[in-house]
Amino acid sequence: MLMNEKETSNEIPSNGSELIVGLDIGTTKIAAIVGRKNEYGKIEILGVGKAESLGVNRGVVVNIEQTVASIKTAISIAQDKANVDIDEVIVGIAGQHIKSMQNRGMIMRHSQDDEVSQKDVDELIDSMHRLAMNPGEEIIHVIPQEYIINNEGGIKNPIGHAGVKLEGNFHIITGQVSAVKNIFKCVSRAGLTTADLQLEPLASADSVLTNEEKEAGVVLVDIGGGTTDVAVFYDGIIRHTAVIPFGGNIITEDIKEGCSIIKTQAEQLKIRFGSALAQENQESDIISIPGLRGRPHKEISIRFLAQIVQARMEEILDFVLYEIKCSGYEKKMAAGIVITGGGAMLKHLTQLVMLNTGMDCRIGTPNEHLAGDNDDLKNPLYATGIGLVMKGIEKYEREEKRASNSERPENINNTKRKEKTNTPEEDKVVGHSKNRIGRFLNVILDKTRDWMSDENIE
Repeated sequence: MLMNEKETSNEIPSNGSELIVGLDIGTTKIAAIVGRKNEYGKIEILGVGKAESLGVNRGVVVNIEQTVASIKTAISIAQDKANVDIDEVIVGIAGQHIKSMQNRGMIMRHSQDDEVSQKDVDELIDSMHRLAMNPGEEIIHVIPQEYIINNEGGIKNPIGHAGVKLEGNFHIITGQVSAVKNIFKCVSRAGLTTADLQLEPLASADSVLTNEEKEAGVVLVDIGGGTTDVAVFYDGIIRHTAVIPFGGNIITEDIKEGCSIIKTQAEQLKIRFGSALAQENQESDIISIPGLRGRPHKEISIRFLAQIVQARMEEILDFVLYEIKCSGYEKKMAAGIVITGGGAMLKHLTQLVMLNTGMDCRIGTPNEHLAGDNDDLKNPLYATGIGLVMKGIEKYEREEKRASNSERPENINNTKRKEKTNTPEEDKVVGHSKNRIGRFLNVILDKTRDWMSDENIE
């Protein structure tokens, strides 16, 4: 049945579709994931394309042509696997240029008795987008944390409440204009349209965290190739975000320097034998690495390798602890730390995190959101890409709901107009329309209908 659907419609409509494409532009890989929500509310993945990321450093595009080539490769693979033509994507953004801050906004409404509407909430959020930023920075996300109506706080959804003064506390995420424009430029040159730009740790959080964890208090640590993203949640609300300019690549560099080997060998050692806790490895376990041309093999102790990895991971965790303290919720993280991203696949990482932070820890994978037997995707490596698909589905459903709400008055009006020559009352009026009383009643009926239609529109 899916093939029939694809054969009848090979293109993803630009104005929203249940087919969503998430594009994760990372430092080590660029992944395109095609998915949609099935009837059970799970994410059905139709195709995945992955390519080596050659033009991105620490989450920032440094070579546009190489990045465009990698995007095209990933998209082409995803298109072939899903049997669709991709022209619109949800793009993830990260990098050390990302910053966050807290801000409070306020609007005054005209009436004390009128209920707060979605229009009022949108107006308040739009006012946050107009905040003055430092030169070269722009606002990427404005995330409501709580609303205050007539000085009464702790309101998560203000719609339906009555009051004159509507305030809100917001978590505002900013990024460098040049970095954002370069991402748009790369996507555009790859022949694609950016439907939305999403902060990657927020996308990862959607795919690996539960609502209970967000409610209890949890720290998401997404260890990528170039950066480590941190997001703190409490009471179901995001409280703090930060980007640490270290990731899996710097561990590879440490192994390369510490063992005096080439980078490809260091990456293979990290993936196959890397451990974040040296004491879990035996000194006698040795790895033999082929030497360069004409040179003897090199022998490396697995415990020595783990010591290199552990030293760098402890430094990254020190930064994570610092960000948790900066959030002000250090003592409220009942659900502890959830680690995801490619770096989460290091052996014994959860043990190291618990030793260094004193918090519970688990590896975050998007298992519970995926439909079918997608064992390859139930991997922290794809947490961001699947999270982007989820963000896209959420955006699509939100827009569909708003479109439905905005069309409802018009539909009511159109229905009444169609019934103009069919209702019994109107037939009676038409039957007497030759006399003055009939014409008068006809005018009254038209005026009444128009008045009722205007009321519905309001």
